Amino acid sequence: MDATLLSQAALKPGQSRHALYPGTFDPITNGHLDIIHRGLRLFDRITVLVAINVNKEPLFELTERCQLIRECFADLHDRLTVGWTSGLVVDYALEHNVPAIIRGLRAISDFDYEFQLALMNRRLAPQVETVFLMTGFRWIYISSTAIKNAARFGGNITGLVPKHVEAALKRKFG
Repeated sequence: MDATLLSQAALKPGQSRHALYPGTFDPITNGHLDIIHRGLRLFDRITVLVAINVNKEPLFELTERCQLIRECFADLHDRLTVGWTSGLVVDYALEHNVPAIIRGLRAISDFDYEFQLALMNRRLAPQVETVFLMTGFRWIYISSTAIKNAARFGGNITGLVPKHVEAALKRKFG
């Protein structure tokens, strides 16, 4: 590894270990919460970064998604912040001096996509590392899309999302 990258990767005295956890979070699920709580064991601070994906039509507005996430972590405000971006996540990491991006993996299909994304991010910003965390077995089958589909048709999503998210979904779908 090149000495410049090593010096950039090294923590400076007093610098905290900070990571981004990006996603559309439409809505946040217990699988996301699992990754965040486990990420907080590895990092001093996490910014949950709500990404605006132009290829997706969100159910919840950006401000709603940010608020739903904040409500999950009211007790961790000193270690967890919520941000948003309409650009590249790696650019946000560089602009905010965040050296790591956390990505959750559920299945092999996730790995293929995430691996390509991590390689592109490394090409764009070699000083930003991608850290993969496997989703806990309890949540491996959960996705925001599956949750929305179940909720849309009256399926029982209790225990798959935080209670306030379940209530927000019920309000959306009546």
